[in-house]
Amino acid sequence: MSKRPKRLDQAALQGYAGMLLAQRMMSTGELRQKLRMRAEDPADIDPLIAQLTEYGALNDSRYAEAYANFRKENQGFGQARVSRDLYKKRIAPGVAKSAIAVTYSGSDEVTMIDDYLLRKFRGKNLPEFLAETKNMANAFRRLRNAGYSAGNSLKVLRRYSEAANSIDEGDLESEDKN
Repeated sequence: MSKRPKRLDQAALQGYAGMLLAQRMMSTGELRQKLRMRAEDPADIDPLIAQLTEYGALNDSRYAEAYANFRKENQGFGQARVSRDLYKKRIAPGVAKSAIAVTYSGSDEVTMIDDYLLRKFRGKNLPEFLAETKNMANAFRRLRNAGYSAGNSLKVLRRYSEAANSIDEGDLESEDKN
């Protein structure tokens, strides 16, 4: 049985928020959610959020751009995955879209897909490995989960093997709408 967290007054809540932001950058929505669980009086949260935003300790635009850039450069994820992740982090859709637009401007998705495949399947002869239908389907699912479009994913996979033609293209239209 876990203990309920101690409820914090306004001063303690401010210290808690500072500690959370010192540990890692957070979105306004994430911080608000954490503060809600600990606040003695929920009315203390909005003024504290406003104060932190005014001081520059909390900035969703800066957070979204840094997050999108990290996910693109270090993990090789596509726009759809980063968008989905920013939504989970409670970033406003408009802020997320502009951060993604800035981060992915000038990027070629086909090249990113190629790099992603080479990194994730390193040590394997891709044309030989992807000749098997199950491996091709696995690679396609991984690309879609990484946030790449179905059309460009198939375009790259077809370069390696004709097994990409076995992927049901009827499913692609519904997947691209998500």
